[in-house]
Amino acid sequence: MGRGKVELKRIENKINRQVTFAKRRNGLLKKAYELSVLCDAEVALIIFSTRGKLYEFCSTSSMLKTLDKYQKSSYAALETSTSAKETQNNYQEYLRLKARVEILQQSQRNLLGEELGSLSTKELDQLEHQLDMSLKQIRCTKTQFMLDQLSDLQGKEQVLEEANSSLRRKPCIDIPAR
Repeated sequence: MGRGKVELKRIENKINRQVTFAKRRNGLLKKAYELSVLCDAEVALIIFSTRGKLYEFCSTSSMLKTLDKYQKSSYAALETSTSAKETQNNYQEYLRLKARVEILQQSQRNLLGEELGSLSTKELDQLEHQLDMSLKQIRCTKTQFMLDQLSDLQGKEQVLEEANSSLRRKPCIDIPAR
């Protein structure tokens, strides 16, 4: 017995929507893989989540070649060279940004003291120097903050001393007890 039909409309609950997206995305990727293996078909699948995260599958070694093939067959009457070039440029930009993100994530892990085993002595020296410079900057900022606080407190102290001095100069007035 199969399932009943699901009404196709946006899932309002964010968590349920994310769970459904993950399950259906994985199912779609699995189906694309199975289609490519069973039928020896050239399959390319691109999915962007609502947060902009990319999920992709390509049955060949190059997504770019598959996209070029798609451009040529789908838009033969149109200006394919411009579209293909734009697609290629966009894909190259994507690869460049993806590599940059990976480098930044690795750098962040290194700064947190993780995955240091693969670094050379020179890279460890550079990391140590970078951490030293960061620590100096933090200490400098902290010192400046403390000096500013000290200056504020000294100003308040001076105001209070002047008020105290002023009060001492005033004659005392005795109030008779009742």
